[in-house]
Amino acid sequence: MNVKFRLTLMSFMQFFVWGAWLITIANYWFGTKQWDGTQFGAIFATMGFASLFMPTLTGIIADKWVNAEILYGILHILYAGVLFYLPQVESPNAFFWTMLAAMCFYMPTISLSNSISYTTLKSGNLDVVKDFPPIRVWGTVGFIAAMWITNLTGNKASSYQFYIAGTGALLLGVYAFSLPKCKPSKLIAEEASLMHTLGLEAFKLFANYKMALFFIFSMFLGGALQLTNAYGDVFLDEFKHFPKYADSFVVKYSTIIMSISQVSETLFILAIPFFLKRFGIKKVMIIAMLAWVFRFGFFAYGDPSGNLWMIILSCVVYGMAFDFFNISGSLFVETSTTAKTRSSAQGMFMMMTNGFGAVFGSLVSGWMIDKYFTKSFTTIQATSEFVGSEPTNNHLLDFVKSQGVSILNNGTFDKAIQMKDWHHIWLSFTIYALIITILFALLFKHKHTQAEEKAIEAISH
Repeated sequence: MNVKFRLTLMSFMQFFVWGAWLITIANYWFGTKQWDGTQFGAIFATMGFASLFMPTLTGIIADKWVNAEILYGILHILYAGVLFYLPQVESPNAFFWTMLAAMCFYMPTISLSNSISYTTLKSGNLDVVKDFPPIRVWGTVGFIAAMWITNLTGNKASSYQFYIAGTGALLLGVYAFSLPKCKPSKLIAEEASLMHTLGLEAFKLFANYKMALFFIFSMFLGGALQLTNAYGDVFLDEFKHFPKYADSFVVKYSTIIMSISQVSETLFILAIPFFLKRFGIKKVMIIAMLAWVFRFGFFAYGDPSGNLWMIILSCVVYGMAFDFFNISGSLFVETSTTAKTRSSAQGMFMMMTNGFGAVFGSLVSGWMIDKYFTKSFTTIQATSEFVGSEPTNNHLLDFVKSQGVSILNNGTFDKAIQMKDWHHIWLSFTIYALIITILFALLFKHKHTQAEEKAIEAISH
């Protein structure tokens, strides 16, 4: 079998086993289990916690003792086992620890899959710069395919999403053992200090004001990414509580609508060289931050009927928000560090966005939504006003019944119904992104350099 095809299949499955549940888990959490928002924030934070240490630890193991493809396969099989167990979990606390275990097994496989691809391409005398991007783009296709399968099989709020992901992870784990051998490179010297081995020397970069500022803003932008991953699909799905939107295409196929974001991501990659050449790294970063403002702002005012175009446009600008900052930020690190610190700096960039940023964004947003943006309704009249219907509307009455709530003779509930105020949730996220953009534009002083020109020219060809 062709080596590039085998790596493409690995890339497709790598993100398939994540996409099957990542965007839809909120529907399972809030809709099926009816657990609260603060605890849900902690679930998404597990990705950040795992990203802080697991890629480094598995990187050391793959460098010193175990073939990368073997370690990769073992981790995916363990990940599959945890996913198969998840539907049996009956408490938010136990779900957190189980998901943390899943993320400890999954998150390091992202960097391992890249490492396997690089090693295999190089050993086959292939051009990594030319041949890897077409392989990696199939990872995004896999993520989209998983979202569509979860939605079209009617499992966006059911536990079967974890079985879909688990089955894929088990197959990928077994398949990994057949990949070309990637033996330990043993690049980490035996006498290397613990700080060097664990990549902690990168923290010295915080002594440079501009680098420290960049990493801090990277963390805040990493938080924004978690907001859209965590709440985008459940936001669209909860329009079903509004009688006038209940039967809309958006509600039924919310996950497919959200997949436009990933399609956009693949398309905006093609536009990056043009924007970098025309505007330079700092301005492209600012454009990315403004795209986050529009991402959240369009969601705040979008709905499945008259303002459907806002929801679609929000998904389109996501590609710009995600790609432009990640790639321009990576180029900034590449051109602002020495050869000695470059790898550590790139690792720090990823740690701040996917590690600390993910933890910050997940925990704070979960707490804020629970405390400030979750409305409690105790009467049918107040509930009907919120969803824009009459108290006697059959769809509304069915919704109340589905929550396990009875309506007393005076129109009050025997227990309160909790509903999220998505308009103000997204508005608060919009303001957050706007503040980050303004502060970055004012505080981050950076001039276009010759090193940047060369790096931009390199990715343009």
